[in-house]
Amino acid sequence: MSVLVAFSVTPLGAGPEVGALVAEAVRVVRASGLPNRTDAMFTTVEGDTWDEVMAVVRTAVEAVHAKSPRTSTVIKVDWRDGVTGALDAKVTSVERHLAD
Repeated sequence: MSVLVAFSVTPLGAGPEVGALVAEAVRVVRASGLPNRTDAMFTTVEGDTWDEVMAVVRTAVEAVHAKSPRTSTVIKVDWRDGVTGALDAKVTSVERHLAD
């Protein structure tokens, strides 16, 4: 099974520069040891179970909330049985179609 979770956590009321606070969430994700990728809008993390991945997301959001009076979080989940390595496989598939 593969569970991909793309999430974005936004600190609110913490001032105009939030990069350092968002980095707290990314640190948690990277320390988890799970496959992950961060881009300009989301951090995506992949694991074998819902509980495994959501625990990382929760801890990441809590790390930001510990330093911000309010947080907003957007989460998108792709939960699929019988798949592994979806984080890279999805991108590879699109790139293959672009090359056609």
